[in-house]
Amino acid sequence: MSAPATAGHAAAQPLHTVRAWWQAAPFALVFALFFIVPLALIAMVSLWDFNEYELIPALSLRNYFSIFEGCSHLTDNGDLCVTLSTYLSTLKFCLLVWAITLVLGFAVACFLAFHVRSPGMQTLLFVLCTVPFWTSNVIRMISWVPLLGRNGLVNQTLQGIGLIDTPIEWLLFSDFSVVLAFVHLYTMFMIVPIFNSMMRIDRSLLEAATDAGASGWQTLWNVIVPLCKTGIIIGSIFVVTIVMGDFVTIGVMGGQQIASVGKIIQVQTSYLQFPLAAANAVILLAVVLMIIWGLTRLVDIRKEL
Repeated sequence: MSAPATAGHAAAQPLHTVRAWWQAAPFALVFALFFIVPLALIAMVSLWDFNEYELIPALSLRNYFSIFEGCSHLTDNGDLCVTLSTYLSTLKFCLLVWAITLVLGFAVACFLAFHVRSPGMQTLLFVLCTVPFWTSNVIRMISWVPLLGRNGLVNQTLQGIGLIDTPIEWLLFSDFSVVLAFVHLYTMFMIVPIFNSMMRIDRSLLEAATDAGASGWQTLWNVIVPLCKTGIIIGSIFVVTIVMGDFVTIGVMGGQQIASVGKIIQVQTSYLQFPLAAANAVILLAVVLMIIWGLTRLVDIRKEL
């Protein structure tokens, strides 16, 4: 009786495999069509040549060499080349925004997960966190202008109560305003995965830590944070990838005076320098993928997916 059963199982195995492939085929097709193919086209165009009038489909590394031209030595003023300076500026914004959104996102998620007992109130407060996303990013950025401008509400209030005599210039169109806008726009991307991780924590572990004599900070650092690593990494990937490629926020809040990699790509595209912009995009993609690879080495994010 065992031999026929084994033969029947072996015959059913290929059918099961075929069905699995058919189920995965639509998703694989969408992934290839909207992700793999565009990336391949960008990589291909980055190897093309161009002039003032046309694109020349010829394999060449000219665009990559021109991007890093002069980066082997310092400039006459002792500065780095434009490309390295731009990447350092972008990484600076990325690091600052990541640190601030991590602290804010963790605090908000911790409050919602452990201090709000009612599921209904949790849902209500979580929905309130999403209210800013009901409007356009550009509108949310522009809303800071009448607040932070030279004659804005903040400066007028500070002058009115006598804290300052002249308006503060660096509130708008500066690194401060860019970081502020980034934090305003993307903190939610850190809150959601961390909150999801915290809701999966067994509350008996917190009670056990308290019974063992652990203080609130010890419980936070030794129990909650390790169990939230997956959510922290996922939120970090969201924030890092968005900030690295953003050019609208830096353009609007920086007054078109602050450089970033995304801004350079946008300017090159506006001047129809598509191969050069594609080469910059490939380099940016490589840098972002290396950052993501480093983050995913810290924890297996598949447990959260």
